[in-house]
Amino acid sequence: MASGGNPIFSGKNFREATQAPPAPQAPYGQNAYGQNAYGQAPGQGGWNSAQQGMSQEQLQDLYNRPAAGPADIGRMTYDDVIVKTAGCLGILVVGAAVALAVPQGTGSMLMILGALGGFALAMVNTFKKQPSPGLILAYALLEGFFLGGLTRILDNLFPGVGIQAVVGTLSVFAVTLVLFKSGKVRATPKLMRFFMIALIGYAVFALVNVVMMMTGAVTTPFGLSTSVEIAGIPLGVFIGFLAIGLAAFSLIMDFTSIEAAISAGAPQRFSWTAAFGLTVTLVWLYVEIIRLLAILRGDE
Repeated sequence: MASGGNPIFSGKNFREATQAPPAPQAPYGQNAYGQNAYGQAPGQGGWNSAQQGMSQEQLQDLYNRPAAGPADIGRMTYDDVIVKTAGCLGILVVGAAVALAVPQGTGSMLMILGALGGFALAMVNTFKKQPSPGLILAYALLEGFFLGGLTRILDNLFPGVGIQAVVGTLSVFAVTLVLFKSGKVRATPKLMRFFMIALIGYAVFALVNVVMMMTGAVTTPFGLSTSVEIAGIPLGVFIGFLAIGLAAFSLIMDFTSIEAAISAGAPQRFSWTAAFGLTVTLVWLYVEIIRLLAILRGDE
């Protein structure tokens, strides 16, 4: 897929997708297009047995049939990606519904299981050369547990924040897709460099924040995000908008990788890789949006 794009898509083997099929081998006395060679008349070795048994109408119907499309020859299509992504998100919603429906204690346990198990499966699926539908769907279920449990906790503290985060996630996804399809935003090398620098900076901040919260250096619910203010605005608001922007650009990278794979004629099974990549990015986007909303609501 696109070089330098989402790491979920990198390292996958699409070489076989770009190899041309072998040229057809014609029988003796016939060229590769079924035409008679050496000036032979029809019936003198230029027609095979299948053709001899067909009527003129059947031959004409065969000639008029449309050429085989990508789906007919086992190639990845946009429809494949849409269907499989919808399946992953459907499983994720089921997992979230379970975490929201069970008792609070059980929901918290499912959230922890989802966070740890989802991270483990994310690493496995990212580094596997060939996609595994079962592992990808299992990842979606575990992330559903995590998001359901997280939403339950924050929604109890700040009623309505969950539905706001869902609407926000869908809105960012829709706007990003429109901008990509219109060609206004693309994963250019310059933007890729900015993305990597910003992502590394965000990762360092997140790691330091977690360490300080675990050691008790900061005691606020979101650590440095709410204990530090700039001009009266919590630091987490600035970090949150940055993270949402990074997640949105990650969607652009996903779209670019998917477009490149389809153009290259990638095998149909890699539509699962595309669905996995989109699911990972949407989970990240949702978490950042609901955390930003919680920080903003915390000032009320």
